[in-house]
Amino acid sequence: MENNNFRIYGYRWVVLLSFMVVVITNQLLWITFAPVTGTAVTYYGVSDLSIGLLSMIFMIVYILVSIPASWIIDTYGIRVAVGIGAALTGIFGLMRGLLAHSYTGVLVAQIGIAIGQPFILNAITSVAARWFPIRERATAAGLGTLAMYIGIATALILTPYLTIHSQINGMLLFYGIVSVIAAILFFIFVRERPPSPPCPPDREERSLVFNGLKESFRNPDFILLMIVFFVGLGIFNSVTTWIEDIVRPRGFSIIQAGNTGGLMIAGGIIGAVLIPILSDRARKRTPYLRLAVIGATLGLLGITFALSYWLLLISAFIFGFFLLSAGPVGFQYGAEVTYPAPEGTSNGLLLLMGQISGIAFIVGMDSFKSTETGSMTASLIALIGFMVISLFLCFRLNEARILITEDKKYENE
Repeated sequence: MENNNFRIYGYRWVVLLSFMVVVITNQLLWITFAPVTGTAVTYYGVSDLSIGLLSMIFMIVYILVSIPASWIIDTYGIRVAVGIGAALTGIFGLMRGLLAHSYTGVLVAQIGIAIGQPFILNAITSVAARWFPIRERATAAGLGTLAMYIGIATALILTPYLTIHSQINGMLLFYGIVSVIAAILFFIFVRERPPSPPCPPDREERSLVFNGLKESFRNPDFILLMIVFFVGLGIFNSVTTWIEDIVRPRGFSIIQAGNTGGLMIAGGIIGAVLIPILSDRARKRTPYLRLAVIGATLGLLGITFALSYWLLLISAFIFGFFLLSAGPVGFQYGAEVTYPAPEGTSNGLLLLMGQISGIAFIVGMDSFKSTETGSMTASLIALIGFMVISLFLCFRLNEARILITEDKKYENE
């Protein structure tokens, strides 16, 4: 499809799919040990906290590497930057499988994979901007974000099965081989840019990275968006981490807790596909961000107080559907509202907020749970309060100028 001096290529879907495979693999390697913590504790002869560190290390490393990774994405492009992340994922993923018998070896490999994560995740909006027209970018970002959720869900479902049949070492070696294949596919199929841009030339120019950082921090809408992401991603990370501790005091079993977490991710997968498409068709971002926060708050209320299993499941689905759908819309809104700041810069800053708050909320919920019953209701009520504040901030967000201009252009056509 051609339009004046720019063109939209069908190959964009090949690039996006190849990128999604790398995202799925990296997220799968991150959360590998969560569903088999007890088995891993026995296998390595270490504490629960030591196994938890294998996942927590990703948040810690992300805080340190995120901004440098965004700089490389915006300076050298997606093929180089995501290529670094894909290579680290493949190399250290295979190393983890080969050294599966050693906890120290696995921990070192996890650090290597974690270093690669921001090179991959921070590029979601950059991939969309390189290959997709403005009217499809929230959809492309939504599919990129969807890959994160698919990776998490795959690990939660597949890891126990592989561990039962092949033990820890066999499971890790299988994932290592998959990570190498994902990296190879990326280098074969992903190109930096199409032969001609997918949008008018005046929409291609972006500012330098550090100028983009300054512009982003001076943008009041982006500052508000960072606060919203700080709350939203922090709540998602903490609720996902403590889902069993949240529901256990109300008499729910481990299996019911696992089903609740799984349904939450399933709702997020559906929401991450549907809501960005609606946002692209309406050429609006802020109404869908407000809708997401409202729906997620209602879902969190149900998770906090539900006493019946069916209500808990419905609440978890609603919570995941709306909260996780806000991710891709928010990423694209951040890229649009900070234009001409580089997409990798805005994407990285938003994810960085979630990593910082994730650590803070996870530790905070554990610290303030009831010493008598183990209940986390007080912490959850506080999180609901944060969500209400986020909703107020969402109503102060202004639609991006670049999207308004695009909307007028289509109206004239």
